[in-house]
Amino acid sequence: MLMFLTPIDRLTLCMLTLLLAVTLFLVPAGQAWPQPGVTYILLGLAIVSLTVLDRKAGAWKILSSIHVFAPIVMIVIIFNSLGDLISGIGSRLYDDALIRIDYSLFGVHPTVWMERLNNPVLTGLFQAAYISYYFMPIALVAALYSRGNKNAFNNAAFAIVLCFYLSYIGYLIVPAVGPRFTLSHVQTADLRSGPMTLWVRQTLDGLEHNKTDAFPSGHTAIALVTLVYAWKCREKALFLILVPAVSSLIISTVYLRYHYVVDVIAGVLLAALTVLIAPMTHRLFSRSSRNPQD
Repeated sequence: MLMFLTPIDRLTLCMLTLLLAVTLFLVPAGQAWPQPGVTYILLGLAIVSLTVLDRKAGAWKILSSIHVFAPIVMIVIIFNSLGDLISGIGSRLYDDALIRIDYSLFGVHPTVWMERLNNPVLTGLFQAAYISYYFMPIALVAALYSRGNKNAFNNAAFAIVLCFYLSYIGYLIVPAVGPRFTLSHVQTADLRSGPMTLWVRQTLDGLEHNKTDAFPSGHTAIALVTLVYAWKCREKALFLILVPAVSSLIISTVYLRYHYVVDVIAGVLLAALTVLIAPMTHRLFSRSSRNPQD
């Protein structure tokens, strides 16, 4: 059955295996186990089940589409599971080190410096840019899929999923909660925002179970990888839309106090690394595959 798994399936199974190993060997018994571990096992079984159903679907094309876009759901579930996993490991937070790096680079706390730009209109625009992150990669892969460009779709989707998983490894190695929590005592004013913007921020806080996701900036990395692949896959209209959206998103991560600047720098480097290694990694995970989508 392994030969019929897609490269993304295999990549996800490797990530789940890694997380399961971390759960088994690094989390003290009775703390976070079995919740995260069970989640990873169930997700692995779901991947195999979807592969079986996809191969036997026949005329049920909807099952193939579900299989193709299942990684979107799995990425969300895995991300939220990291909250319990990182807490269970009991890792120290690295915010103090990240704060020192930012301060040594700029001589100020960047989020405090950006208070001079604080106004409700700008906050609303940056919040909109920040949440556009959730739609950018979906827009790209949906456009490629709808055009029937399987090769471009497979390459772009794999690179995006790879970038997500690499950022998750970063959260495990360097857990940090970000300046909105750690630098609140040095901020001289709250972000000025309207009721809708405030509602969006509160909703995101409520939905995000994993709070230790500052380093690297996944928003920056995923947005840049999406931008690069929109260009590489010749989605010119989407690329032109993404250029200002991605630029605004990167600025918003610091303005809205979600990230330190060093997180953003790490996100840029992660995006570059992903674009560099994604093609060879995709070829590696494509070996011996008999899935027609590869």
